[in-house]
Amino acid sequence: MTLDALGPRLCILGPSNSGKSTLTVAIARARGLPPVHLDRLYHRPGTDWEPRPFAEFQALHDAAIREPRWVMDGTYARCLPQRLARATGVILLDVPTATGLIRYLSRSWFVRDRLGALDGGRDSVKWAMIRHIAVTERGNRARDAALFDHVALPKIRLAAGAALAGFYRAEGLSR
Repeated sequence: MTLDALGPRLCILGPSNSGKSTLTVAIARARGLPPVHLDRLYHRPGTDWEPRPFAEFQALHDAAIREPRWVMDGTYARCLPQRLARATGVILLDVPTATGLIRYLSRSWFVRDRLGALDGGRDSVKWAMIRHIAVTERGNRARDAALFDHVALPKIRLAAGAALAGFYRAEGLSR
């Protein structure tokens, strides 16, 4: 399956810190699609990841998916059914928990202008996020894998490392 076969409305799913935002921006640049980072819609800008009221997030989400073209990263399972109903393709990033933890710590300590970060916000290490990556994501991974297996859209599953790097090369994407 190639990126072009996924169409003009792409959902990128995967666990926290799996590289969804980086891939979203790379695809957006290469294919001329508007990038949509659900973390930016869900959280208030300029905060330390303070969530918006759900109704406000849902209105922003629904407005974004009504657009004719987009590449959107994030799961936010409560809104996933309507997103998949509009999507033309799905990419699932399937990376190990250790990779997600390392990326989270690295971006919190060393990366200043991270793709997909909140405008005016700053990433910092939080125990709640470490627990989310190490514990909660286990169930989310199983849910995402089952969803991916059953979704009737064109789809690509990518593991970290060589598979993801090969996809970037094959599709002419740059980080």
